[in-house]
Amino acid sequence: MRPTVAEVSLAALGDNCRQARELVGSGVDVMAVVKADAYGHGAVAAARAFVTGGAAALGVSTVEEGVELRRAGITAPIVVLGGVFRGEGAAVAEHALEAAVWSLGCARALAAAGPVAVHVKIETGMGRLGIDPADARAFGEALRGIDGLKIRGVFSHLASADAVDTAAARAQIARFRDAVAALAAGGVRPPLVHLANSAAVLCEPAAHFTMVRPGLMLYGYAPAPHLAVRAQLRPAMHLRTAVAQARRVPSGTPVGYGGTFVTARPSTIAVLPIGYADGYHRLASNRAQVLVRGRRVPVAGRVCMDHTMVDVTDMGEVAAGEPVVLFGAQDGTTLGADELAGWCDTIPYEMLTAVGRRVPRRYVEADRA
Repeated sequence: MRPTVAEVSLAALGDNCRQARELVGSGVDVMAVVKADAYGHGAVAAARAFVTGGAAALGVSTVEEGVELRRAGITAPIVVLGGVFRGEGAAVAEHALEAAVWSLGCARALAAAGPVAVHVKIETGMGRLGIDPADARAFGEALRGIDGLKIRGVFSHLASADAVDTAAARAQIARFRDAVAALAAGGVRPPLVHLANSAAVLCEPAAHFTMVRPGLMLYGYAPAPHLAVRAQLRPAMHLRTAVAQARRVPSGTPVGYGGTFVTARPSTIAVLPIGYADGYHRLASNRAQVLVRGRRVPVAGRVCMDHTMVDVTDMGEVAAGEPVVLFGAQDGTTLGADELAGWCDTIPYEMLTAVGRRVPRRYVEADRA
């Protein structure tokens, strides 16, 4: 088989979830966010690991994601955070999913499909989805008049809790608190009040309310470098491959499309069977490094659709089959998805979710360096 694989530590997933629980303390539940195939880690396996690690609920973005978990036998509460579209109400009811709502039309359609639990989405400063806080009381009162609905939660989403200056996040917390009070004044007091993402779990206790919704931290990364000291997170995914061919080439040899890398000395170029079709970004071209024998070696030339070349000249004899780590750990050295993200001018969220479907996920019980 092609040696390119995303190895996922179930132990790391569970431990990261337990850390989130410890950070928020008793009386605050954890909704583990497993949208986008659990940030590329595999939704079903990750969901099971998080439930074992103490998650009280699971968060997905789409109805299809929720149905996948139900069909896999997962019984924990599942909240569709991205909302429900026309024609999806029956699936929500059939699979006992809970759904975000911000329109009365959607709420009525859900109620018509069968008894459904909903979470009211408030727009507090993200500039995305939700009702205006000023409309919270009237919206809640209207929902109370719709038979077949159970108002189980109220939530919003923080736009910049990972910033060094958290003034904007604190302003959102205040607006959200006012909206929750307005709902209560209208007789709506949902038991689940949730706002905090990973950053707020790590640094904003005022945002914890009765439930938090960590995502990235569950997979082993802090959302910003200055938050990394707040928890001992363990990256769960290690993207691995092996050398397909290693070739000695003379000085002045162009490598890859466009010849953007030219050897400055007699060199050994190793070809890896992974490329941008697998989610290894083309922006890594001539910027990124990989691990060979626990040492960093540079990407040489442009990342191709199916292959990537690296310069292993300083490694001595390198042959086909030599293990390589694109991100993760090898022989005591770590190269994180966050570092790769820096070379690619993006964020670790994208590095993880970009790992393609043709890269098999291999689950291990414990970390392997």
